[in-house]
Amino acid sequence: MTIETLAAEAAAHWQGTPQTLIRDRENAVFRMALPDGHFAALRLHRMGYQTAAAIRSELWFCGALADKGLPVPRVLGAKDGAQLVELSNGRMASAVEWVAGSPLGYASVPLAGSQDDQAKQHYGLGRLLAQIHDVTETLILPADFARPAWDLDGLTGEAPFWGRFWEHPALTDLERGEMRKARDFLRTALQKHAANTALMPIHADVLRENILVDGAALSIIDFDDSGLGFPLYDLGTVMSQNLYEPAVQALRAALIEGYQTLRPADPRIVDLFTLARTLASVGWTMPRLEANDPVMRSHIERALMYARQMIR
Repeated sequence: MTIETLAAEAAAHWQGTPQTLIRDRENAVFRMALPDGHFAALRLHRMGYQTAAAIRSELWFCGALADKGLPVPRVLGAKDGAQLVELSNGRMASAVEWVAGSPLGYASVPLAGSQDDQAKQHYGLGRLLAQIHDVTETLILPADFARPAWDLDGLTGEAPFWGRFWEHPALTDLERGEMRKARDFLRTALQKHAANTALMPIHADVLRENILVDGAALSIIDFDDSGLGFPLYDLGTVMSQNLYEPAVQALRAALIEGYQTLRPADPRIVDLFTLARTLASVGWTMPRLEANDPVMRSHIERALMYARQMIR
């Protein structure tokens, strides 16, 4: 069964018509036309990645934020009212409203616009993340809320959520030692923060592709990797894609300053979570990319470069 055939089966649950395949990574995402003339993002969830309970929890979280007026996608119920449907091959599907805008940028592609414009966008993004975290703290989680843990063990434990990055098969012996050193450094450096910071649902994947720009307005999409974690990890995720930008320090300052208009943010902790994300991304590549994919090596080199900056 082709992905297009499966999308047509899924779209029928929303009386929709799948049009363009937008992304096929963790989920296959189609732009779907609805009978009322609006559009939706139809998501065919990757089999074996998230359980049905975890996907329902993701949809609850995203929906709860949308209900509070935040610029995230609203969840769309199927014609029978279900938010999550199971398809004939066992794959699950869901749909959220189509959000206007274009991605802030793309991985490994330099940011567009002047450095002043980039800083202004990051200031706005920092403030938006603070608004999301403020609202999240007011939510009462359902008793059956089930999402991955981006806690200290989820990032630096013996079995991190995205894998034992220090055992990546593409690492040299020297690099493997550096990765273990970075993991130990990060775990020790985050101990105090972890002991004094309550976990809460976070987006956990605030990458450029998941930040939509529509004029001066910003929206955040794709909560597929959301989980219980530390709020400042969201800022670290943003910065993980900025490490090669000429204006990296200005972007860091603007992001943190925007966040600090509403919530405290220790710049050193943001840096630690930037390191955490670069390391986690090395683990992410292992089960997902072919051995000769250049992203394998670029993620390793980025993580080691930043680890060397942090460990002096």
